[in-house]
Amino acid sequence: MKIAKMLPEAHRSEHIRWLRAAVLGANDGIVSTASLIVGVAAANSSHQNILLTGIAGLVAGAMSMASGEYVSVSSQADTENADLAREKAELATNVEFERAELAQIYVGRGLEPGLAAKVAEQLMAHDALGSHARDELGITEALSARPVQAALASAGAFSVGAAMPLMMALISSPKNLIAVVSVASLVFLILLGVLAARVGGANAWKGAVRVGFWGALAMAITAGIGSIFGTVV
Repeated sequence: MKIAKMLPEAHRSEHIRWLRAAVLGANDGIVSTASLIVGVAAANSSHQNILLTGIAGLVAGAMSMASGEYVSVSSQADTENADLAREKAELATNVEFERAELAQIYVGRGLEPGLAAKVAEQLMAHDALGSHARDELGITEALSARPVQAALASAGAFSVGAAMPLMMALISSPKNLIAVVSVASLVFLILLGVLAARVGGANAWKGAVRVGFWGALAMAITAGIGSIFGTVV
């Protein structure tokens, strides 16, 4: 029987890697920078010091996100490489056991033992290491760790997010700075939550409320602390 060629389906889960990095970075950029600006402004600092604080927060935050993602994803990559090296050695020394192990995985997923054995045999004949990496270790090309890509994506997303409240602080008057930065940042966060939810196929309102609540809480706490310390000093 001739099998018709089918086009691959697009799934939302394919976006999960870059979506997570982009949303996390942008969200952190907005919340942390807006909170810094609002907190310092509440302490009655000068407009110049507020802007310097925001710029310092943007640079420091972007570097922190980049280094954190790089170290974290590098550790994941090291673990994946170690598992792949071990699997490669096992395939070289005991291929029959590895074939039976792969067949057992397919039995666990619902295939008959005979069919599972045939599937394992054919897949291993095509790409033995790739088959075990995918079905035994859960490592695929789409989900494999890429430290440099993760670092750059996180730093870039953080910088874009942080630039939003910083821009609001730059164009607003000192008298209205706290209100302008707070309201604008909440709007940015809500739009970010809606966008992330729509790309991921989730409920838009739920995503908006989630990021909006935590952003408002962060800014309220830092504004309170800034006000207290500004009064004391």
